[in-house]
Amino acid sequence: MVITRFECPSRLVLLRLVVLHLRIKRAVRRRLPELIGSRLLVDWGARTLLSISVWPTLESVYGMGSVPEHISGSRTPHRLGVRTTAGFFTFTGDWRQLMFGSPVAAHSPLHPCVQND
Repeated sequence: MVITRFECPSRLVLLRLVVLHLRIKRAVRRRLPELIGSRLLVDWGARTLLSISVWPTLESVYGMGSVPEHISGSRTPHRLGVRTTAGFFTFTGDWRQLMFGSPVAAHSPLHPCVQND
């Protein structure tokens, strides 16, 4: 999962970024079918946009470099005075193991559940 935060100087700039992201999302969907899903979370009061995308592998994220709309769009925030930061978040284990120390095998939720017989 990749999360990018955009802190905008005005609501008008935030609106421009929302429109830009919707265009980029369509282009990415056409070119990169491995994208599992993406969402925008907009906080108009704080003039902040979070772009969240889910990918099956870290390698699949590199495909964004082959999407011309993403390449050109990635230059826009800086020109508009938008501050950005981004991070990658990866699967670290089963929730029962992480929260309670249960002896449960790790199984990524990006893969089908398996039945234990």
